[in-house]
Amino acid sequence: MKKYLSIVLCLLLAASLLAGCGSSANTSAASYDMEYAVESPAVMDAAQGAALKNSAADTGSTTLPESRKWIITVNLTAETDDLDALQTVLDEKIAALQGYVEDQSVYNGSAYQSGRRYRSASLTIRIPADQVDAFLQDMGGIANIVRQNKSIEDVTLSYTATENRLKALETEETRLLELLAQAETMSDLLEIEARLSEVRYELENYASQKRLYDNQIDYATIYLSIEEVQEYTPVEEPTLWERIRDGFKDNLEDVGEGLLDVLVWFIVSIPTLVVLAAVVLIVVLVVKRIRRRRAVKKAAKQKKAEE
Repeated sequence: MKKYLSIVLCLLLAASLLAGCGSSANTSAASYDMEYAVESPAVMDAAQGAALKNSAADTGSTTLPESRKWIITVNLTAETDDLDALQTVLDEKIAALQGYVEDQSVYNGSAYQSGRRYRSASLTIRIPADQVDAFLQDMGGIANIVRQNKSIEDVTLSYTATENRLKALETEETRLLELLAQAETMSDLLEIEARLSEVRYELENYASQKRLYDNQIDYATIYLSIEEVQEYTPVEEPTLWERIRDGFKDNLEDVGEGLLDVLVWFIVSIPTLVVLAAVVLIVVLVVKRIRRRRAVKKAAKQKKAEE
């Protein structure tokens, strides 16, 4: 019986190693950046790639084959003139699309810019993968999109390899449990339990990896950076005349703001200036008094010398 169990364990171990080798193929990841345009993933054939590119160019959205596993990541930089109002509307949009905010930070800057406090926010948003295009359209309607970058990674091979490895480990676990029930000696029992612990450890790791894949595939990750501004950054390249006009206007505004800042500084600094003026006045009076005394002493010495 012991010899039989050893042979079976060896066969199971060999099968497990072969399955691991077969499933360790490198991930064929097709990542591409999309700034209002899409490039075809390398794993797709030429016809699929062309169809994907044309679809994105015509409709502004990305049509992906359903047979593949995709991880979608979007980087957005947006501007708004009212950060609080935008965040309220944004929360409603995210909830309506069945998404959620994974991380959020708001910066209420201590420095003033253009007569107002500079504020910004940074969010990590998770949106169902099939709602990404809807979210991007909504963002274009509630904020000024300065930069948009969309990447899509094909993880089909890695995902399939993880699934196959999980099935192989589950099969091995079932067989080991059957052998454990048939074990007749303590050495057989210890040997089977040792291998069972290894299999269960691997099972947990691969199951955790699959759950991570499922979350990344089902929910796209959107990194959103928002800046509160008074004037939106123009999306189109300005003409020469527009650049001159805007530059002259900005320069006048800067001069006006500079004069206003000087006035504010002067009014705020009046107590300090009064104290400084008093100190300067006292120093001037003391110096004059000292000079006067020296002049008197010098005149007295000269008169004495003449006598």
